[in-house]
Amino acid sequence: MPVFTFSGKTNSGEKVQGERTAPTKESLASALRRERITPGSIREKGKEFSLPTFGSAKIKTKDIAVFFRQFSVMIDAGLPLVQCLEILAANQENPNFQKTLTGVRTTVEGGSTLANAMRLFPKVFDDLTTNMIEAGETGGILDIILQRLAIYVEKAVKLRAAVKSALIYPVSVVSLALIIVAALLKYVVPIFSNLFIGLGVTLPLPTKIVIAATSPKSGAQSARMPPSAS
Repeated sequence: MPVFTFSGKTNSGEKVQGERTAPTKESLASALRRERITPGSIREKGKEFSLPTFGSAKIKTKDIAVFFRQFSVMIDAGLPLVQCLEILAANQENPNFQKTLTGVRTTVEGGSTLANAMRLFPKVFDDLTTNMIEAGETGGILDIILQRLAIYVEKAVKLRAAVKSALIYPVSVVSLALIIVAALLKYVVPIFSNLFIGLGVTLPLPTKIVIAATSPKSGAQSARMPPSAS
């Protein structure tokens, strides 16, 4: 069984820290709460400086919206909280989200409230979500709160998609313009710079700047070239 180092505060505000063995971080957090200790950081001993993992599936906002919608329907149907979380975790295709829901279920089984269990995963459930869940649990309207959260997240997903769609056209136009300007500077301007050098004319300052930017050597030569005799 792994050993975890933890820190937290008691109800009186006293800081506590130490080491304990526990199956998971969630079970240790539940045990600390039963002792009226609010956990701060919990880390597995020996893995405090573990390298980050790459290639893991990211939890999409759309998946969270679907979770809230299904969760609200189950609660409204009268299913127990732990059973709802177990079913939703089992049917979740995203492995990261499945692990998160399993951790929430384990913490709730240990005697924690749903809001406090979700607070252990701040990257998935933000403060607005956990505070609304806590209000729903206190007022006995958890199903309504979950439904409102589902609507809120769905609207956020639609707004984000609309913004991305609106940005596609201007970004495409700007990108195409930059490509054309780069091609002109690389292939066309040097041809004219050689022509101007051969003519020996005095060039305006903007033209000198453009030629110098594309071909500093040619630009310097054109700048030193005296004007042709009339």
